Amino acid sequence: MTSKYFGTDGIRGQTNTFPMTAEIALKVGMAVGAKFIDGNHRHRVVIGKDTRLSGYVIEPALTSGLAAVGMDVFLVGPVPTPAVAMLTKSMRADIGIMISASHNPFYDNGIKIFKRDGSKLSDKIQNEIEELIDGNIDSFLAQPKDLGRVVRIDDASNRYIEFVKNTFPKQRDLTGLKIVIDCANGAAYKIAPKIFWELGAEVISIGVDPNGFNINENCGSTKPELLSSKVLEEKADIGIALDGDADRLLIVDELGNVIDGDKIIAVIAEILHDRGELKMDKVAITQMSNLALEDYLSYIGVSTIRTQVGDRYVIEAMKKYGCNFGGEQSGHIVLSDYCSTGDGLIASLKILYKLVKSKQKVSKLFDIFKPYPQILKNVKYDKSKKNPLENQDIQNLIQKQSESLNQDGRIFVRKSGTENLIRILVEGKNLDLISKIADEISDKIKSLS
Repeated sequence: MTSKYFGTDGIRGQTNTFPMTAEIALKVGMAVGAKFIDGNHRHRVVIGKDTRLSGYVIEPALTSGLAAVGMDVFLVGPVPTPAVAMLTKSMRADIGIMISASHNPFYDNGIKIFKRDGSKLSDKIQNEIEELIDGNIDSFLAQPKDLGRVVRIDDASNRYIEFVKNTFPKQRDLTGLKIVIDCANGAAYKIAPKIFWELGAEVISIGVDPNGFNINENCGSTKPELLSSKVLEEKADIGIALDGDADRLLIVDELGNVIDGDKIIAVIAEILHDRGELKMDKVAITQMSNLALEDYLSYIGVSTIRTQVGDRYVIEAMKKYGCNFGGEQSGHIVLSDYCSTGDGLIASLKILYKLVKSKQKVSKLFDIFKPYPQILKNVKYDKSKKNPLENQDIQNLIQKQSESLNQDGRIFVRKSGTENLIRILVEGKNLDLISKIADEISDKIKSLS
């Protein structure tokens, strides 16, 4: 079934444009409430958000829909996405909702939904919610005496701060480390600097002045240039970049070099493996991760599971194979012993622990493998027309070029779950060859658009 509202990470789009409108958000609230009300107890939902101006549009609409079908709503304000997952469990809520478009610009927004155990919804449940949205949703309206109550929780961020700090070994702290943290003017703008400072680090904060419009604007994990320059300027030991909802991170070493999610995955996997804490000695990664990561993990005795792109699919694979660690090249890092979704802050503390313990420079810590060349291309397509990837000529071309690469590379082409883009990844040891292949596939898709 093709989803009408949900993409790879909840519902997302440009504000005041389908499906990210107040009207749809109201119906989503009603449908989610209708789906998860299952008994006579007072049903609870936790709602968090990032710093986008449009949060003031989506939050009250969702709240109205949920309360209208009888759910009590607990508003926790700007907090990271993983905080909503954690609070949903700790407050015994039936559902958790994060209002955020993650790394997207301010004019987009999104709705991410968590079950009571803090996990994201399956495709099956999402499809059932879509049917409710488009069905006779008014039939679920509560009687006036059964309407939901709405409460604002003021200490939610402090609950999460203590939770994150407790994942760091109590016998150690961050004293002596100089950290630059870039909060992307997003959900962690107050929380992240406080965590690192309370653990003993000297903290320089950037991206901590949200105005409703500047989330992810030339800052954060998608634009690490500002962080790189600040690390060099301050002569800091490390730079950490979060995205708008702090469920992913990138790292900058003391030389200003950007470290992506693949190397972060490798270092954390090695930490867990060496301590006997990596369940099944397996790591779940997506199709976007570099082959060099797979080779390195194999070298240290760790096998990999490849999934579709999206931390939801990483988490599903982790559950299926009994793993407790996985991640994405983009910086989503999932440590399921602590959190049910990607958490940029908990992942960063794993790296900082290794840094403190080893007394290495960050550049040395991550000097573990050289990524194979990758070519990434995005091709816009008209979503009112047929999906270009269903074209037989495109399929034949991808198959032919994949065979030509043999074991020396791979091709991964997919439709974006959040934008009208076909994403092309070609990877291999020969840069000239993969560049040529990527151009050929790109040109072929453009010719159909």
